[in-house]
Amino acid sequence: MTLTKNLGIYQQAGAPNASSLIEEHAPLVKKIALHLMARLPASVQLEDLMQAGMIGLLEAAQRYAAGKGATFETYAGIRIRGAMVDEIRKGDWVPRSVHRNARRISAAIKTVEDRTGREAQDAEVAEELGVELSEYHSSLADANSGRLFSLDELNESGELPIEEQEASDNPLDGISAGAFQRSLAEAIEALPEKEKLVLSLYYQEELNLKEIGAVLGVSESRVSQIHSQAALRLRGRLSDWRENGDS
Repeated sequence: MTLTKNLGIYQQAGAPNASSLIEEHAPLVKKIALHLMARLPASVQLEDLMQAGMIGLLEAAQRYAAGKGATFETYAGIRIRGAMVDEIRKGDWVPRSVHRNARRISAAIKTVEDRTGREAQDAEVAEELGVELSEYHSSLADANSGRLFSLDELNESGELPIEEQEASDNPLDGISAGAFQRSLAEAIEALPEKEKLVLSLYYQEELNLKEIGAVLGVSESRVSQIHSQAALRLRGRLSDWRENGDS
């Protein structure tokens, strides 16, 4: 994709310094694409992600308003990543059975934790599902391929995009988003230490699964299992957030 070919419409729309913003932050598109590629099946092409991400960057340059509380890099990163995720979802490459298994695992984790009042262990979840431990770990790996964006989706469900927050006339929107963010932060803090560390290295430090495995001294597949279990554990713990939040 040629940058200059796509800049005309945005410059005509009056976006300040759109060209310089895009040229300066174009490497961010590849960085985010490569980070996502480390978690995606081979059927997803880097070029497709970068093309979608560049569209997100172009839109960010058009819509960004300085002085609204977020740097352009932060704002653009949100739109770039969102555009890439939308492109992946359009591909519909995840079998329905994977989504069903993910829901079953999440429900089983919640059932065990509600019953015991503590963190569910792998063997307990496997027993709840009525499968062998090895089969449970295999299901976690499959679920990870279909729920790579679990944590991001949790954030998106409680946190409005920047421009929507600014335009919203509903005073309850901010309260709802703030309450969800607090609940999510508390749920993450209550995760088992290894799961919390994996999420931190993955989302904050932006390490890929192989790099996290090197840090923890475990295989890449084991990191994938831990990441998946953390996301599904959060999903189960936050499943009744709306009811609790509205009460």
